[in-house]
Amino acid sequence: MHLYGGTVAEAARDLGDEAFIAAAERRFTKLFGAAPSTQEVHSWRRSWPALVAILRSAGLNDLYLLFEYSLPATGERIDALLLGKNADKSLCAVAIELKQWTRAQLSPARPGMVRIAERIVQHPARQVGGYVHYLQQWVSRADFPLTARGTVVLHDAPADLVAALRAPAARGPAAAYPILGRDDLTPQPSPHDLAQRLGCADLSPAGRDDIERFLHAEHRPSPALLERAGEVIEGRDAFTLIGDQDLARQEVLHAVDAARERGTKSIIVVTGGPGTGKTVIACRLLGDLCRQPHGNPRLLSPSGTLTRQLRRTVGEDFRGLIATFLDKIPAHITGDSVVLLDEAHRARTYPDHQQGTFPLILGKLLQRAAVTVLFLDERQIVRPTEGLTLHQLQQHAQHAGFSFAHIDLVSQFRCNGSRAYQQWIDHLFRPEGTAPAWKGNDYDLAAAPDPEQLQHWIHQHIRAGRTARVTAGFCWPWDSPPTPPLLPEVAISWDSPQGPRTWARPWNSRADEPTFDHPDVPARPFWATDTGGHDQVGCIYTAQGMEYAYNAVIMGEDLVRRGEQWIARPEKSHDTQLRHLPPHRYLQYALNTYRVLATRGTKGTRLYSTDATTQDYLHTLTSLHDA
Repeated sequence: MHLYGGTVAEAARDLGDEAFIAAAERRFTKLFGAAPSTQEVHSWRRSWPALVAILRSAGLNDLYLLFEYSLPATGERIDALLLGKNADKSLCAVAIELKQWTRAQLSPARPGMVRIAERIVQHPARQVGGYVHYLQQWVSRADFPLTARGTVVLHDAPADLVAALRAPAARGPAAAYPILGRDDLTPQPSPHDLAQRLGCADLSPAGRDDIERFLHAEHRPSPALLERAGEVIEGRDAFTLIGDQDLARQEVLHAVDAARERGTKSIIVVTGGPGTGKTVIACRLLGDLCRQPHGNPRLLSPSGTLTRQLRRTVGEDFRGLIATFLDKIPAHITGDSVVLLDEAHRARTYPDHQQGTFPLILGKLLQRAAVTVLFLDERQIVRPTEGLTLHQLQQHAQHAGFSFAHIDLVSQFRCNGSRAYQQWIDHLFRPEGTAPAWKGNDYDLAAAPDPEQLQHWIHQHIRAGRTARVTAGFCWPWDSPPTPPLLPEVAISWDSPQGPRTWARPWNSRADEPTFDHPDVPARPFWATDTGGHDQVGCIYTAQGMEYAYNAVIMGEDLVRRGEQWIARPEKSHDTQLRHLPPHRYLQYALNTYRVLATRGTKGTRLYSTDATTQDYLHTLTSLHDA
């Protein structure tokens, strides 16, 4: 998809029409389902005429120009794309990243990022390099060879800004993509020299048939990309399978092969509690499927945090294979695709998974793919608008005429491999009945007497070089700005032998990227793994799917112990999705939330409740008097 297509000369003519930008706004809304931002429209008005004037002065009137060309596998758009023919008559696409920058801030500590006013963005040479890689790996193929190039056009940038941007780019792969500023974009000493700087001097006009073929090309991962992804995943220690995990992987592959042989749509559900290896199995399966002939696999997750972590581990080159699944189906999943949906218990099911028919978007995904493998833990459903049960998926397969298979994971690989701890936590967070006292010796569990000692325990492990984090139920306001400095909103007061005490810490940052001014505050997707995360409190939506060695859990007053049962108090919650639920419905989500939080630590956990009765209950069960 694209907003506009025509030769450079045609674009110059059309941009002269006062209604051109308004028509582009309407087409954008129609294509992408939402209106463009005011800032984006402003950039079109500034950059499109400037680019067309530059291209005309370079004598490139007959090359074909596209504005806002969509890369559906990654959800990105190229500002401008020039199409022409190489000397060998093959098609060439030149991706152009347009910027109106006149100043920017760079940091040696983060050479791949640039600060523009209050925004942190990717370095434009890296950005255009990603577009070139996409075109080479998702569009070009043996029967339709495509050469791709890239250029950054900063039509307002002075020489000093251009020099500052070129310096970090020169030290890496981005050096292949020229950065052109105001002084570089004049036809001096000749139009041919400008065309050379733009990377287009050797291109001739492409025929209409070639352009149409490009515009209608299927975006699909190339065999070379899939082979490299398979090799990378297989070589990552983080994706090493242990014991029953490898058996489960083989069972899933066998079920996938059987489904393909039958030629029917298939649903395979892999169930397992926290730490049984669902995510690592999904990643290894992606590697396996990438190495199969004619593969078109995807690994999806409703968790943006998990998606960002997996992309970091595997590498950004393969980002189109790993995507976040929210309210739309990733592009170009086809009838031969195998889709792996990790964290399926977090899949959106608007308006309420307990009411109505099967979720529409998830149903369309299952209908489109050949085989869908869903990794599920029903007791990790923490919102009414998320998650499904094994029974619902089985019923859907039956009604849709799909084949169905179920694989259950049993072995526990988180929580120090302690099945006793996992069973104890499962028992603890049941609605009724008293959990047995903790007597295990293969996992470090206790109730912390107060938040200060809980924090001291965390800092001890951090100083020893171990990973450790504090999490809490959503029982405090979260009014901090998206970026640091963060407000210490998780505040707890109590009476100590020395008098009244108060402990306060901020929630984790809501920003998707770390800021230049606060490098010690990790961005939201990396709170669980990056330096400094131990100084913020993580919530369920940040911690779910993650793990670290030592884990502190603060229970708020939304879930309290009274007698032989847990009592839900949704009015104590600050989660707008949940606080208006009746107590009987809120109860299961609260129990699931604290169960998830209590199973993030691989080596040890400390529990603390702000409710005195609940704290006494936890202290009695763990039978340790000194945390």
